[in-house]
Amino acid sequence: MQEDSVLLIDKPSGMTSFGVVARVRRKLSQQLGKKAKVGHTGTLDPFATGLMIIVTGKECRNAGTYSKLDKVYEATIRLGQTSSTGDPEGEITEISDIQPTLDEVTEALSQFVGEIQQTPPIYSAIKINGQRAYKLARKGETVEMPVRTVTIFSLELVDYIYPDIKIRVHVSSGTYIRTLAEDIGKVLGTGAYCTQLRRTKIADFSIDDSALTSEYETY
Repeated sequence: MQEDSVLLIDKPSGMTSFGVVARVRRKLSQQLGKKAKVGHTGTLDPFATGLMIIVTGKECRNAGTYSKLDKVYEATIRLGQTSSTGDPEGEITEISDIQPTLDEVTEALSQFVGEIQQTPPIYSAIKINGQRAYKLARKGETVEMPVRTVTIFSLELVDYIYPDIKIRVHVSSGTYIRTLAEDIGKVLGTGAYCTQLRRTKIADFSIDDSALTSEYETY
């Protein structure tokens, strides 16, 4: 591992993005014999897996450039229920037992291709008045999330066996797949949340070229 480098990491489920950064920092600091400078270029939710770009040393100055790149995700959307956080970690509520047809699912997905408006989830790392939105939400405070314009370059239906829709989606930076899942559920009238999420590409960077976080364990 170089002091000034770009690392591709496959984040496991259950680990925070900041946990990944901390693990790489400990490993690199151990190698260098001094505290290493390490940063990320965009977080993944704890339940999510997949590609993170980690920058070290002088490459940290380019973090903003990497964070603006488009991304590809594979996701599973559960119909008929909603989650307070939009993912498996929230409070799950039964909404509907309506079972949309394949044609109805395909039609719903087609409505989200192109430039769309999204309201990011309150349980996100976006800063509101200098504080992380999720920290405010956990305190029970009312959080007003600003609407943003994002682009869905492509949205492919991989599989549909009720209640689960599996998709592959290519999106612009700043797109929330949890929000996309919830909005698809609203269009179908069933409610929905994201049960699985994996980031497979960031621009031309691929998960196939990444290392497991276990390779950065320190002993």
